[in-house]
Amino acid sequence: MSRWEPGAHRRLEKAAFELFAERGFAATTVPEITARAGLSTRTFHRYFADKREVVFGSEEVRAETAQVLADSLPDTEPLELIMSTLRIFAEQRFEGRRDEVRLRREIVNSDAGLRERDLQKRETVGAVAREALIARGVPARQAALLAETGVTLLYVSVQEWLGRDDDTPLADIIADTLETLRSALISDIAV
Repeated sequence: MSRWEPGAHRRLEKAAFELFAERGFAATTVPEITARAGLSTRTFHRYFADKREVVFGSEEVRAETAQVLADSLPDTEPLELIMSTLRIFAEQRFEGRRDEVRLRREIVNSDAGLRERDLQKRETVGAVAREALIARGVPARQAALLAETGVTLLYVSVQEWLGRDDDTPLADIIADTLETLRSALISDIAV
């Protein structure tokens, strides 16, 4: 197959995840991934800096987060902005891909370096959201709380979604998780 053939990115991802599942993340090499995909290592490095980026999506998530936040209406309330961003991510990056997300989660959980990278990714997404909120005039403390809460809502909700066997959309679980948080905060304040 030609290295210029369309779909190279997806073929590399598919080959990598097959090998990660078969051999484990640490035991899989980039040349093995490219051989399975029928592409060159040069093509691999056009899409990914290293094999960890196959798991984490490189700069895609950071750029997408910044773009979604920048594209929202200027008068959107900060919490609604966070929730609408989470809904967009749920629909575009997760829905219809539960098995793939489960496999990614298993791979991340199997390797200490990947778990650390996952935490870094969460921190980066939170920082992008915080800076976008500050740029919209949200006070720094409120922006930090909302950004970190948004990232936590997403991760807690995804874990629940992965553990379920029903068709509840991730966006609904995120909304329910926010309501759980609100209830917990209100009940703790009332005590």
